Amino acid sequence: MLSSSPEPRTAVSVPSLNSDMGEAFGLHTFGNDLNLMTYVDVANVACGFHSGDPEAMAETVREAAARGVKIGAHPGLPDLVGFGRREMKLTAQEVENLLTYQVGALTGFLRAAEVPLNHIKPHGSLYGMLARDPELMTAAAAVAARFEVPFYGLAGTEHQKVCESQGVPFVGELYVDLNYGPGGELLIQRRPEPTDPQAAAERVRRVLQEGVVEAVDGTLLTIAFESICVHSDAPNSVQVAAAVRDVLDGAPRAAS
Repeated sequence: MLSSSPEPRTAVSVPSLNSDMGEAFGLHTFGNDLNLMTYVDVANVACGFHSGDPEAMAETVREAAARGVKIGAHPGLPDLVGFGRREMKLTAQEVENLLTYQVGALTGFLRAAEVPLNHIKPHGSLYGMLARDPELMTAAAAVAARFEVPFYGLAGTEHQKVCESQGVPFVGELYVDLNYGPGGELLIQRRPEPTDPQAAAERVRRVLQEGVVEAVDGTLLTIAFESICVHSDAPNSVQVAAAVRDVLDGAPRAAS
């Protein structure tokens, strides 16, 4: 959950590291997928609407599977020009159909590679829309339930509330290359900017040790999470992922 009243955190299970991948279209590619796969545990693969195409999806699945990286669907709004970062007015049925279509497409490539679908994590503005709107999120949760996979999202938002009410496994995320507002909201940028790798590492180190993340105004937030996201399309995403990986590899693990 999100809170501005932090409490000390004891040792927890070390979170996974995930990254959005396969964000290419035709001859145009974005991100640093192959290098990032050295550091991440989970790949969120673009499914063709905000980015991605059949060749990119097939290649990303093949490379991730070869490296033992778990693969989830990263469906977005049908907006190639805006990279899925411009909101749309959608009905709940439209959201359900958009997700079903995209997750189904990725599942075909996963079956060909003989690897399972790990989760669903919406992209960009769709992620934010579902975090705020319980009706739209209920439609998204229905898709996750149909494919029998967890939903990745922001703790304390409709992502978590609806998943819990619908019996869908939920995985909370922490972001190291986006800032948080005082209410725990993500401050989304239309264009990615470089992130200081050491600042990203320090955010992870502090939240693991103290249980807090500092918002842009200095508010200390507690954010429940099981996975950390590093965006692949930032100019120095590989360096950021490497710095975060170093922290995770040295983090104390909870007693089993």
